[in-house]
Amino acid sequence: MPRLSLIEAEALAAAALRAAGAAPAMAAATARALVEAEAVGQPGHGLSRVPQYAGFLKLGRADGAAEPVLRGARGAAALVDARHGLAFPALALAEAEVAARARAQGVGWVGITNSHHAGAMGLPVRRLAQAGLVALAFSNSPAAMPVAGGRRPLLGTNPVAAAFPRREAPPLVIDLALSQVARGRIAQAAKAGQPIPEGWALDAAGQPTTDAAAAMEGAMLAMGGAKGALLAMVVELLCVALAGAAFGFEADSFFTAAGNRPRLGQALLAIDPGALAGNAEYLSRVETLVTTMLQDEGVRLPGARRDSLSAAAAREGVEVPAPLLAALRDLAGESPAA
Repeated sequence: MPRLSLIEAEALAAAALRAAGAAPAMAAATARALVEAEAVGQPGHGLSRVPQYAGFLKLGRADGAAEPVLRGARGAAALVDARHGLAFPALALAEAEVAARARAQGVGWVGITNSHHAGAMGLPVRRLAQAGLVALAFSNSPAAMPVAGGRRPLLGTNPVAAAFPRREAPPLVIDLALSQVARGRIAQAAKAGQPIPEGWALDAAGQPTTDAAAAMEGAMLAMGGAKGALLAMVVELLCVALAGAAFGFEADSFFTAAGNRPRLGQALLAIDPGALAGNAEYLSRVETLVTTMLQDEGVRLPGARRDSLSAAAAREGVEVPAPLLAALRDLAGESPAA
């Protein structure tokens, strides 16, 4: 499989996005985030998104000329308007704003409105934790799951991420979507004509199904049943009601190129441990938990695998499937031999 250095991958992704209509700053921020996701072992949020984003730009689902702005701020809270552009410039602005507010106020909350697909939410919280802040991130997404007791998709899979700084060690990073499984796994099963386990999804009539193709026409189920659906509802309200964004059922699917501008919402929360029990006490308590966890053989700290993969990618680059590499070069206007 072809391999690109991180610099090469970022340059190629940025060129493809610029060719599709993204302004240089948007293309650069997006390429940086996608390559970072690729490097930490999340290819579903990596370079494979470039053709999808290019389609959104070309069809007007994302405004390539948009520049995010700080639309409102008071004390520890602020709102960033992505202005219908790709999400990553707005996320970068929100990350800087939430860190500054946490340093000044002890805590910061920044919402994002009129946004788009936000990718791997563990990445911004990881950076904030590397800077010494406890951080949480939330995003809503196009409707894929029913509310508790419902049958039709109303809620997104709504990822939640959290990161906790450690003493002289990489932060603990927790990143998960609230569906029972990733929708991509159901799509892969449908493509292969394979069944899926019961409890993953409903068909279009709201009935449990093991038919992957029928599941793609129906709804995914939340992890943990009603409890997971309620958590997804919490994320939906935090990201939408506070920021004035669109609910998941108001945003067209990302699995088709055509559709509306999604106007999704995201939110970042950052806390300075020094404002509470103090940094020394905080770090001591975290290490007590980590030490106790590691007394059981086989325990892997959340985020450890991604740290290892990121270090390897920095040295060796990332593998890019040949068809995807060809597609990226075509989008960037490069010859096949380039």
